[in-house]
Amino acid sequence: MMDLLNILLSDSFWAASLRIATPLIFGVLGALICERAGVLNLGIEGIFVVGAMCGWMAVWLGAGLWGGVLFAALAGAFFGLLHAILTVPLGLSQHVSGLGITLFATSVSYYTYRTALPNVSSPPRIEPFQALDIPVLSDLPFLGPVLFQQTALTWLALLMVGLVWYVMNRTALGVAIKAVGDNPDSVDAQGLSVYGLRMGAIVAGSALMALGGAFLTMSAFDAFFFGMVNGRGWVCIALVIFASWRPGKALLGALLFGAFDALQVRLQTEMGALVPGQVFLMAPYILSIIALVIAARSADYPRALLTPWFKGQR
Repeated sequence: MMDLLNILLSDSFWAASLRIATPLIFGVLGALICERAGVLNLGIEGIFVVGAMCGWMAVWLGAGLWGGVLFAALAGAFFGLLHAILTVPLGLSQHVSGLGITLFATSVSYYTYRTALPNVSSPPRIEPFQALDIPVLSDLPFLGPVLFQQTALTWLALLMVGLVWYVMNRTALGVAIKAVGDNPDSVDAQGLSVYGLRMGAIVAGSALMALGGAFLTMSAFDAFFFGMVNGRGWVCIALVIFASWRPGKALLGALLFGAFDALQVRLQTEMGALVPGQVFLMAPYILSIIALVIAARSADYPRALLTPWFKGQR
């Protein structure tokens, strides 16, 4: 118990938790925007992969780190637009379309990688984002290592939480997005475009999802590997429900999963000889499922989620 307490009170543990949570923050915000508009985006896993590959490859080709971030976001927006066309004006199954996007985006990413680098046994390395060193603030006890020694992409993720909260709760655009996810007929009666709002939300949300993948290759690691996304997209879908479609709770859920993951790594070091490693690996997912079940009981779902809408049809 003392070892566990020491882990939970250490600044290195919470710094690692925030790093692990960063791609989830991007992903859960993107999924939240899509679902607030009434569309489930199960393409998130594939969009993570394409964001990771495109961001890394853009940097490797000389676009620079922020150029890689932009290219990853554009790639995510493209696949989001494809999902939007299939599910909004065409009204196809959001489940089938989303899974198709995941398969398509993942396959395109792996094919592009193999085509561009046919003869390499290990991927080329890039110079990733470095941890910021903010004078005075970085030297603060506890908060310095946890907050002020993170990379720029982590700060961007935290900034996006505040921006998404503000847009969704303090602007007319946010009100319209939430309304189109609850009662699209009322939005149409106001003269607003239901198709335009839903498609715009999907494109913007997908761009954010891709930044979660870009973080993996441009900040957490320095190269693109097959399988590196490792189900993070599906975790984000669950975290949206845990968050009840609220950006603040989405941040909390991502940090909670990050803490579970960071804790299992440290517990493996402390107790690996006594407990099989697989127990620690599955612990974050079990704890997340428990938290999800508890939170989902009181979740306020967007009422038109998964429901296609056609103009003039009641």
